[in-house]
Amino acid sequence: MKTSQFRAMMLVLLMAVVSLGTVSAQAITVTGTVTEEETGNPVIGCSVLVKGTTNGVITNMDGQYSIQAKKGETLLFSYIGYQQEQRVVKSAQLNVKMKADNLVLEECMVVGYGRKDVRAAKTKSVAYMAICPTPGIMYDNANTEEYGQIQENGFKNVSDAALSTFSIDVNAASYSNMRRFINKGELPPADAIRTEEFVNYFSYDYPKPTGSDPVKITMESGECPWNASHRLVRIGLKAKEIPTDNLPASNLVFLIDVSGSMWGANRLELVKSSLKLLVNNLRDKDKVAIVTYAGSAGVKLEATPGSDKQKIREAIDELTAGGSTAGGAGILLAYKIAKKNFISNGNNRIILCSDGDFNVGVSSAEGLEQLIEKERKNGVFLTVLGYGMGNYKDKKMQVLAEKGNGNYAYIDNMQEANRVLVGEFGATLHTVAKDVKLQVEFNPSQVQAYRLIGYESRLLKDEDFNNDAKDAGDMGAGHTVTAFYEVISTGVKNDYVGKVDDLKYQKKEKVSVKPTGSSELLTVKLRYKAPDKDVSKKMELPFVDNKGNNISSDFRFASAVAMFGQLLRDSDFKGNASYDKVVNLAKQGLNNDDKGYRREFIRLVETAKGLVK
Repeated sequence: MKTSQFRAMMLVLLMAVVSLGTVSAQAITVTGTVTEEETGNPVIGCSVLVKGTTNGVITNMDGQYSIQAKKGETLLFSYIGYQQEQRVVKSAQLNVKMKADNLVLEECMVVGYGRKDVRAAKTKSVAYMAICPTPGIMYDNANTEEYGQIQENGFKNVSDAALSTFSIDVNAASYSNMRRFINKGELPPADAIRTEEFVNYFSYDYPKPTGSDPVKITMESGECPWNASHRLVRIGLKAKEIPTDNLPASNLVFLIDVSGSMWGANRLELVKSSLKLLVNNLRDKDKVAIVTYAGSAGVKLEATPGSDKQKIREAIDELTAGGSTAGGAGILLAYKIAKKNFISNGNNRIILCSDGDFNVGVSSAEGLEQLIEKERKNGVFLTVLGYGMGNYKDKKMQVLAEKGNGNYAYIDNMQEANRVLVGEFGATLHTVAKDVKLQVEFNPSQVQAYRLIGYESRLLKDEDFNNDAKDAGDMGAGHTVTAFYEVISTGVKNDYVGKVDDLKYQKKEKVSVKPTGSSELLTVKLRYKAPDKDVSKKMELPFVDNKGNNISSDFRFASAVAMFGQLLRDSDFKGNASYDKVVNLAKQGLNNDDKGYRREFIRLVETAKGLVK
C-alpha cells in the first residue's frame, strides 16, 4: 500500500516538473523599447534577433519592438555605431539602452531624411560610415526626392532637321508616382512628369504582329486638341503576345534594398507583399534567388525552383530593414548570382526593389550607369521597381532601367503591384525585342515643323539609328508603345520656330527643296534586335494624313493623357489646354477600360484641377 502511494506521489511530482518545463519552453511575446543611453532617444531600425535563430525584427519609429521568444533565450540588439547588447529573456517586458561604440564613426550621416551629423574620432586608423539614428523623423515627411532635369522638346524646322530619332520607352513609373502625389493632396514637381510614361501607362487596341517581326507599327492622325491649327500624329507599336505557359523558363534574382530607409508599410512591407504576388505565378521550371543589401550585400536565398513557393515566401517574410545602403555592391552580387544560374534561351532577369537612396560605395547616377553598362552585355535584363516617398531617388532608378536593358515601374500600392507583376507578367518580365529605335522622316512638302511630345531622355543622334552598338529600349511580350508628334503643316502660320539673322562673315547657300510629288506626311523606320542577337532588323512604314478628324477612341484618350502631362509641366507648348478639356476628351475614350484605369485617370485630373493655385 505504501509502495503504491509512493509511486503515485512520484508520478505527480514528475508530471509537475514536466509541466513546468513545458511552460518555460513556450514562446511568449516580448516587447520593449530600445533607446540611446546618452540621450534617451529611441533607436530606430535596431535589429532584435533571437540568438542562434533567424527569428528577428527591427524597432519602429518609436524604438519599440515585439518578438516571439522563450524564457531563457538570449536576444541580440544590434545597430551600426553602437555596441551590441545581449539580454536573457526573463519576462514579457525588456527595455534596452544602447551604448555608443568606442570605434566612434569618422562620418555619421543621414542622407535624405533632413539631418546631417558629423562626429570625428579614429581608432587604429580605421574609418567607419553609417546611418545615425534619426529620432522622430518620418521618411515620408522628408523632402529630398531627386528627379532628372527635363528640357522639353521644342519645334524643329523640317528644312533644318528632317529626321527625328529616339529610343522607345515602355516605362510607366512617372504616372504612378504622379498618382501618389495627387492622392496625398500635392501636385508633383515638373521634372517628375515624363509625358511619354503617362501615355504608355495605358494599353491601346493596336493590331497584333502577324509576320515574322515581333512588333507591328500603326499610325493615326487628327486635329491637335490644344492647338486646332496643328495636326497630331500618333505612332503605335504592339509587341507579340505570348501565353504565360509558353514563356521560356525564368532565372530571377530578387535584389531587395533592406536598408534603414526602406523601413515602413509602404516600403519594405509593400515590397514583400508585391514579390509574393509574383511568387504565386511562378511555374515549376522557373527559379528565384534573393540578394539583399544594406551596409553590405549578401545572398538571402540561393536559386530555388518555382515549385518550392513556400520556401521562397518564408525567405521574403524574414526580411527586415536597417542600416546604410550599398546599392552598387548589391547590384554586382545580383548579376553574379544571375550569371551563375544562367538559363540559355531563357529569361534571365534581376528585379530590383528600392527607393534608390544609395549612400555607400557606388551611389551616384553616373557611377551606377557605368556599373550597369558593363554588366548588361551578359544577357541579364533588369526590372526596376521603385518604392517609398520623401527620400525617393527617381533619377537613379530611371538611369538603372535605361542603361540596364530593363523597364521601370513605381509601386505606390498593392493594386499597382498586381498590375505590373501579375496582370502584365509577360510584358514586365519577358523581352521579345531589344534595342528598339524609331526614326521618323518628315516630308518637307507636307510639314514645315514638328515636335516630339516627351521622350526627352531617350533622344538619339540620327546616326545612332543604324549603329547596333547604341543601346535603346526593350519591349516585353504584349507591350504597347505610343509616341505623339505635334505637326505644323506647310502654309500654316508658325509662331514657335524663331528666325536667326543672316551671318555677317559667311554666306549660307539657300537649299532648294525639290518635291518628290509624294503625298506622304512622314515615314517611320524601326530597328530592333531579337533578345539573343546583336544585329538589328529594320522595318519601314509610310503614312499619309487624311486631313480629317475621324479618330479612334484610343487616340482621343491618349491625346487627353498627353495634354494632362503638359499641363502638369506647365509646358510652353500647351496652347489652350485645360483640365476641363482633358476630362471631356478622356471621357470619349472609355470603351477600352475593363480594369478601370481610364476612369481613375479622370478622377486624378479632376483632383489635380482642385490643387492648382
